[in-house]
Amino acid sequence: MVTIQLETLGARYGRRLLLEDVTTPAFKGGDMVAVIGPNAAGKSTLFKRVAGLLWGPGKVHVEGALRGRNGICYMPQDTSANAVLTVYESVLLARKQGAGWSVGDDDLACIDETMEALGISDIAFRNIGELSGGQRQLASLAQTLVREPEILLMDEPTSALDLSRQVEVLGLMQGLARARGMIVLVALHDLNHALRFCDQTMVVANGRLIACGPSSDIVTPALLREVYHVDARIEPCSRGIGHVIVDGVAAERRTFAPPTAKTSIRNPDRENRKCGEMAAQAS
Repeated sequence: MVTIQLETLGARYGRRLLLEDVTTPAFKGGDMVAVIGPNAAGKSTLFKRVAGLLWGPGKVHVEGALRGRNGICYMPQDTSANAVLTVYESVLLARKQGAGWSVGDDDLACIDETMEALGISDIAFRNIGELSGGQRQLASLAQTLVREPEILLMDEPTSALDLSRQVEVLGLMQGLARARGMIVLVALHDLNHALRFCDQTMVVANGRLIACGPSSDIVTPALLREVYHVDARIEPCSRGIGHVIVDGVAAERRTFAPPTAKTSIRNPDRENRKCGEMAAQAS
């Protein structure tokens, strides 16, 4: 069974240390791990470091992977691709990356099955440049999945998707992780998705790992106040799954006073009309 463990991991851009001292337990095949945290916390930097795209201190321990570190696939936030390629061509190129250019029946079957599972068979022969943001994101996911990763790093893979697609994609990834014995690390901003789909959760803030463990133990009101600066509750739904309910921004984080009954909001158009009426009366 494949496992991955991070040991005092850090990452540098030039001389700047943007991520430091990230240590996790060993995640094992079948695990789906949420990586959460505020904007600019270091989530993307962490993924790039694990994928080998950035240098830094510490170690990434991968055990049981048939292809070693080559079994790690990274799906970035930026889903840009060559606009002159069709979706099918881009997925085929991803499938053959590093494996020679001879295309066999197994390659074509894998591509067809993946695109069918993601519901994008109908756009297979459209150019990438013609697609919506959500369609490009699904095409990028197809490009990643056909490489048959053993460890998959997904950086906000649902950011451009509508609600039904978000649930569909995350449910698919959860099922694939368990069926293939794959480890999926996924950066998410929707904490309810983390609670619903992910076994484990890592919390990153200010370039450091704040917490790591079972999702239901990690996503707590105290942590949400510390990391996100919100007053929130975790309430179970009818299925017993925790659900984050945000009551408001924590008082110490507010950048402006909440409106009161005496607060007036200026309306420039109304003020201009009033000035015009006064000028007319004066004349």
